[in-house]
Amino acid sequence: MHGFPDDVRTWDAVAAPLAAAGCRTLAPYLRGYGPTRFLDPVAPRMAQQAAIAQDLLDFIDALDLRHVVLAGYDWGGRAACIASILAPKRVRALLTINGYNVQNTIAAPSPAAAEMERAYWYQWYFNTARGRAGLEKNRRDICRLLWREWSPTWRFEDAAFERTAKSFDNPDFVDVVIHSYRHRHGNAPGEPHFDAVERRLAGKPPIPVPSIVLHGADDTVDPPSSSEKNMALFLPGTERRVVPGGHFLPREQPSTVLKAIRELLALEK
Repeated sequence: MHGFPDDVRTWDAVAAPLAAAGCRTLAPYLRGYGPTRFLDPVAPRMAQQAAIAQDLLDFIDALDLRHVVLAGYDWGGRAACIASILAPKRVRALLTINGYNVQNTIAAPSPAAAEMERAYWYQWYFNTARGRAGLEKNRRDICRLLWREWSPTWRFEDAAFERTAKSFDNPDFVDVVIHSYRHRHGNAPGEPHFDAVERRLAGKPPIPVPSIVLHGADDTVDPPSSSEKNMALFLPGTERRVVPGGHFLPREQPSTVLKAIRELLALEK
């Protein structure tokens, strides 16, 4: 499961070796990215955490997958964590990059340290009318800037960014992104049928499946301290590995991500 602002190409160097080894390897787009479309043309373009997790569970059901090993980061890691909480009998193991990133959307978040508040500039921007207009007009520039800021030691190729940036041209991309960042700060309503799930998630339920946590040492938007403080929410013995790289570890450290997934697959067998 990919994150924001990214798409399924983030898994190319991870998925190919898994598929070559005989694994059924699936990398779905998040709603509002790439070729995805809402079935109902008048449905509100919402993307709260419970919704993207339900998308993942619906995807698993639609393909009739009896059990899965999940891997994700950022938005995708959030969806994978929540799916593990809601359907532990279907999720046999979890690789979560950035750690336990389930949100409390019920209570107003407390102010963070000054450096972290500055790192979240894009969230405050998206909570304004100017920010929505800015994302509509300058989505590639904003997303490219976030790639550079969040992974300052990574030197990505322009061609790689452009291949993924096509996914941001989805007609629902702006609405989905804006809703996600407004809902989590209490500035946009959620879908009422997810209210019970959001209340449950606000209590920080533990992850009940075998897991590995990876974290980029140079991640400037989710620094390593953010995963360290939540390790008690995983099963005893869960490993947390801080590795070289920033926020986009499937692109920056595909061999490290692949190794962790293979370990989880061996455990699952």
